[in-house]
Amino acid sequence: MANAAGKKPDDENERESALLQRIAQHDRDALAELYRSYHARLFKFIFRLTHSYAAADELVNDIMLIVWQSASGFRGASKVSTWIFGIAYRQAMRSVTRSKKAQSHQLHVAEPACDDSIEIETKDWVWHGLHQLPYPQQLSMVLVFYFGLSYSETAEVTGCSVNTVKTRMFHARRKLREHLAQSALAVLHEDGRQHG
Repeated sequence: MANAAGKKPDDENERESALLQRIAQHDRDALAELYRSYHARLFKFIFRLTHSYAAADELVNDIMLIVWQSASGFRGASKVSTWIFGIAYRQAMRSVTRSKKAQSHQLHVAEPACDDSIEIETKDWVWHGLHQLPYPQQLSMVLVFYFGLSYSETAEVTGCSVNTVKTRMFHARRKLREHLAQSALAVLHEDGRQHG
C-alpha cells in the first residue's frame, strides 16, 4: 500500500535509513531533510501527549538532536519511524513527569481555549471520545490511527507487549463506540426539543 506521496512504506523506510546513515556521518543536509519529513508528525504527536504548544515545539528540536547524536546507533531492528517515535514518546513522558512535579497537574489537562482551531477540534465527537479513554488506551489509538503505526510498532514505542496493545485497542474501540452512540442520541434529543 502506497502512502499519500505514492511511495511504498518499504521504500520510505529505506530512504529514511539512508538519511540516518548520512546523519551518522554528520551530514546536516540529511538531518534537515529528516526534520522536514518528521516535524509536523512529531509536533502533533507530542502535543497530544503534553497539551502544550511550547513543550511540543521544544521537544521536536530535542528529539532531532537525539537523532543527530544517536544515528550511528540505529541498527535497523525496527523501522526508522518506530525508532524516532520511541524517542519522542520517552522525551514527552519525561516532559510530562517534570511538568506534573512542577505544577502538580494531571496528564489530561484541557487544551487552551484561546486557539479557535483547538476549540473546533475538541468539539469533534471522536476527539471528545478519545479524551474519555484511560491514558494507555488513548495513546495506543493515537499511535495506530493518527500516526499509522502497526500494533507491533506501537508496542515497541510504548514498551509493552503486542497483546497488551491489542487489548487496549479492543477496549478503546468499544468505549469510543459507546461514546459516539451517546453523542448521537444527545444531538437527536436536542434537535427534537428545538423542533418540538
